[in-house]
Amino acid sequence: MKKLVNIYILALVIIVFPAYSQTYSLEQCLNIASEHNKTLQIAANNQHISELRHNEANANLWPKLTFGSDYKYFSELPTQLLPAAVFGGQPGQFKEAQFGVPHNISAQIQFAMPLYQPQVIGASKMTSIGAEISGLQFQKSQQQLIYDISSLYFSLQLIGHQLTLIDKNIENTGKLLSNLQLLQTQQMAKGTDVEKVRLQMQQLTTQKEVLISRKIQLHNNLILMMGMPQVQNIEIDPTISLKGEALDDENQNIDYQIVMTQNKLLKRELKTLKTLTLPSLNLVGAYGTTGFGYDTAPNDFLRFYPVSFAGLQLSLPIFSGGGNFQKIKQKKLEITNSHLQADLVRDQTTIQIKNLRSQISTSLQQIELTQKQKELAQTIYDQTLLQQKQGLAALSEVLLADNAMRDAQQSHLNALVDYLKSIAELRKISGNVNVKK
Repeated sequence: MKKLVNIYILALVIIVFPAYSQTYSLEQCLNIASEHNKTLQIAANNQHISELRHNEANANLWPKLTFGSDYKYFSELPTQLLPAAVFGGQPGQFKEAQFGVPHNISAQIQFAMPLYQPQVIGASKMTSIGAEISGLQFQKSQQQLIYDISSLYFSLQLIGHQLTLIDKNIENTGKLLSNLQLLQTQQMAKGTDVEKVRLQMQQLTTQKEVLISRKIQLHNNLILMMGMPQVQNIEIDPTISLKGEALDDENQNIDYQIVMTQNKLLKRELKTLKTLTLPSLNLVGAYGTTGFGYDTAPNDFLRFYPVSFAGLQLSLPIFSGGGNFQKIKQKKLEITNSHLQADLVRDQTTIQIKNLRSQISTSLQQIELTQKQKELAQTIYDQTLLQQKQGLAALSEVLLADNAMRDAQQSHLNALVDYLKSIAELRKISGNVNVKK
């Protein structure tokens, strides 16, 4: 069974979560989540339940021993009607007679061992396959957890970079505003120009507040997914890695594996249905004793007599109204649909992987291109700002250069978003759950 990630680095970390802020890598977040995420714990418990059900089914293949005992006191002995002719009476007439003794006691151990039980064997194999499916569903929960936490982690990284850029833009806009206010006092700048820059400063401040609020929400969601206390404050590694891609073997897709295993279960169910017409054979036996006693003992108050037997018990279904035949036809159609579903999942996975790899390649090119555009826009802005201070450029030119710079910054961040999301999606679809360092 695949592991979420290798859980060795943080084996002794976070037994009691620290109250101070700590920086976590993506791998560390995943390791903590693998231990404390409640959804994953539920999936693990469901997997264990399936394994216990398989053990329960296997128990039916083992011999059974049963001990039984009872005691009866007859205040009135049972009455039977016997032919009167036995006692010299008239034929066709009956005479009442009481049989037995007041006290009856018995105890015995019964033994039963299945020699040939095709239905029980089939049930055992079906629960075994059911345990396989449960294990795959647990792996799917692991992969989904990795995807969700990775997405949250990448989003927090990007917001961190956005906040850094906004802080820098606020600083630049603040310098521009101060310069214009100084020029206004010297009657070298218009009041409307000052108000334009002040409005831009307000817009940047509002954008920062929105990003901070979004960061808090993502932080809380990440804490929840990791299974950590909400009072815990964590920091993430701001470094965005552009190395490594997931494997693209669609046969490792967890949904494909689940469908194929379900197909195997359906085939086993069909075989079990066919065994319903077969006989079953058990070895049975018992050993015990029976005691009889009188209210007034003529000789002995209570005497015990041993009883034992051993034998074979055969059961053969003859006719069930044709219901089993209809079940077999239904199951064959379910198997056909299962094959079609497996083909569909495989084809869809192949297309998704091709599209994601193409998206990753495009995103890497866009990251490189937008990085150059961002650097160029920053250079143009710096030059335009300098020219404005020298009276060689109008404020409108500065504002246009500023907008172009921010557009370039956002385009670069968007390319990073596309890349990171595509990588996370590709890892989930391909079944590669390892975290690339």
